[in-house]
Amino acid sequence: MPNKAENKDEVFKVSGDDIVKKVKEIIKKGNATRIIIKNEKGKTIMEMPVTVGVIGTALAPALAALGALAALLTECTIVVEKKL
Repeated sequence: MPNKAENKDEVFKVSGDDIVKKVKEIIKKGNATRIIIKNEKGKTIMEMPVTVGVIGTALAPALAALGALAALLTECTIVVEKKL
């Protein structure tokens, strides 16, 4: 059988006010491969691939969009996909 890389998901529930702060914290840790933002109903509203070396200005537009979305959300779920 081929050796497949497995993913492990970590889930956080946060308020709209804290979403940008939490995403920046996740990115800073550097072990995420993808971040998925879901609304209160579980519908995916944003996905961000987080690749090694893509930090800072490359993620600035995504974080700005996330900030705009945060104003519309009261509560959301952040799913952090990590490779094992």
